[in-house]
Amino acid sequence: MQPRTPLVVCVLLSQVLLLTSAEDLDCTPGFQQKVFHINQPAEFIEDQSILNLTFSDCKGNNKLRYEVSNPYFKVNSDGGLVALRNITAVGRTLFIHARTPHAEDMAELVIVGGKDIQGSLQDIFKFARTSPVPRQKRSIVVSPILIPENQRQPFPRDVGKVVDSDRPEGSKFRLTGKGVDQEPKGIFRINENTGSVSVTRSLDREMIATYQLFVETTDVNGKTLEGPVPLEVIVIDQNDNRPIFREGPYVGHVMEGSPTGTTVMRMTAIDADDPATDNALLRYNIRQQTPDKPSPNMFYIDPEKGDIVTVVSPALLDRETLENPKYELIIEAQDMAGLDVGLTGTATATIVIDDKNDHSPKFTKKEFQATVEEGAVGVIVNLTVEDKDDPTTGAWRAAYTIINGNPGQSFEIHTNPQTNEGMLSVVKPLDYEISAFHTLLIKVENEDPLVPDVSYGPSSTATVHITVLDVNEGPVFYPDPMMVTRRENISVGSVLLTVNATDPDSLQHQTIRYSVYKDPAGWLNINPINGTVDTTAVLDRESPFVHNSVYTALFLAIDSGDPPATGTGTLLITLEDVNDNAPFIYPTVAEVCDDAKNLSFVILGASDKDLHPNTDPFKFEIHKQTVPDKVWKISKINNTHALVSLLQNLNKANYNLPIMVTDSGKPPMTNVTDLRVQVCSCRNSKVDCNAAGALHASVPALLLLCLFSLACKLA
Repeated sequence: MQPRTPLVVCVLLSQVLLLTSAEDLDCTPGFQQKVFHINQPAEFIEDQSILNLTFSDCKGNNKLRYEVSNPYFKVNSDGGLVALRNITAVGRTLFIHARTPHAEDMAELVIVGGKDIQGSLQDIFKFARTSPVPRQKRSIVVSPILIPENQRQPFPRDVGKVVDSDRPEGSKFRLTGKGVDQEPKGIFRINENTGSVSVTRSLDREMIATYQLFVETTDVNGKTLEGPVPLEVIVIDQNDNRPIFREGPYVGHVMEGSPTGTTVMRMTAIDADDPATDNALLRYNIRQQTPDKPSPNMFYIDPEKGDIVTVVSPALLDRETLENPKYELIIEAQDMAGLDVGLTGTATATIVIDDKNDHSPKFTKKEFQATVEEGAVGVIVNLTVEDKDDPTTGAWRAAYTIINGNPGQSFEIHTNPQTNEGMLSVVKPLDYEISAFHTLLIKVENEDPLVPDVSYGPSSTATVHITVLDVNEGPVFYPDPMMVTRRENISVGSVLLTVNATDPDSLQHQTIRYSVYKDPAGWLNINPINGTVDTTAVLDRESPFVHNSVYTALFLAIDSGDPPATGTGTLLITLEDVNDNAPFIYPTVAEVCDDAKNLSFVILGASDKDLHPNTDPFKFEIHKQTVPDKVWKISKINNTHALVSLLQNLNKANYNLPIMVTDSGKPPMTNVTDLRVQVCSCRNSKVDCNAAGALHASVPALLLLCLFSLACKLA
């Protein structure tokens, strides 16, 4: 095989370059001159020729069409570039696209001194300033293919051609890559005989901007002869996406009185089109402002950055004078650098004029009046204020302070959170007899501090005059409670004390009468005139109405007012103990077996309702016996218990043993109680007391009960 000529890849700005034979290399399809430079004129004049373009497809330019990147320009059929209207700024570059069924190419017009309002397309189109086709012999010739997105039917349509100048007879072209045999499959295909590349459907640049394909030639068996050679397909952007605001809702705040030019917020939109073209070059403007007072142009938006700033004087930005402290702006973003042909998107910006504390609270009047009955507590008057600031902020909320006239701290003032009023209250009951009038000086401030150029004036203080109304108050016992100490069992009619009650209404001359209010045991009487308390019954310290030796009674003192007022006094009588209760024994029943070996059968305990020293130590004795002597015996265990024993076994029967117990009082008191002893038959662990009575408790259990009682007493 003869060595093949090297593969040549030419990068052109043309969308399609068709070469049908090696001889066609002498004609280069496209613009003869691809780059032009002109100076920025003061204005492009309508229909005035700007420059002449020369394009050839080497096939006669049949069905030649031109497209200009700026919609306000066109190319006439003779190649002359003209403006469609008078226009000043068009940017720094214009691109002219020429197309025939056989070839396409792009020319660039550089405007020296023009404003930069669009991105360069050079990176996308891989603009080459050299001749697109080198004048040399070569094998496979591949040029980048440029296809506008969103093309319409018919499909498939030819978009380019691959030429192999030294292709053996019978060889074929093969196309591979993403968009051919890789997903998304079937978008591109190649005529294996002619090398013509076609697209089968409309393309979307926002989905895939470029396709990297590979071309190679193969023999009849599919073996690669040359390649693969890269073939790049570039999707040309069309302005098919509107700007979108995605970050809403947009809410900004600006303090009232802010200087002109204060930045409030930033609004930014996005455009899915090619950011290197005017298709995604956005400009912002305010379409509508609501409300439009006091100025229809309260705000300005930077057309490039989207920053919203204030444009009115600080005096107009006064929240208290605005109809509504909230503005809604319809913000429009337009691509194509804001030209009329650009697509638009809108969003709403809400701007809130925030309040600052530039108004001090003022009382609605200088003096307030209030009346209150002596002895009463609670709110007596609401103090009203006015404040022009925002009711939802600390610049409006009031804080009240009593600055004079409250030495006894009888008054307090709190803010009503709903009305902002000052609620003045009496917290310590007032006494008409001490002072019938009170005068308070009260100031009001805001929770938030005032701005530096505003201060609290005379209207921020007010005077409150309070009149105390006289009320018939009940008499007061002194002391209360009243306390006396007496021995119990004193004689009936004994005088305990004389109570004393006074009327607080010192300016009223009233008499006082006394009566018994509560006397649980019915032991007392009171003289209604002089208040002398005496006994009507014997006082008993051991009574259930006495608690911890103290008896409690209540008395009333009633004045002669209309209506009369009543006061209550408490009498506490401490009763001293007297030895007036004889001791008693427990238990009073015992059991013992007739053949018991342990003849100690019961432990007796004694108790006394009196207090020491009128109780233990107790003296235990057998008072008299109805059986022969030497049968019973009683022995002292301690001050409160004794042990009863048999000196011999007895027959099964019931016996009554008189036990005499004496306390230690002076004089002592004695009590005689019969101890019932049941002598039972005890056989085979069974106790039979039938003949002796109906008692069934065992002797050991009875002893255990007595020992438990003894232990409790000792504890």
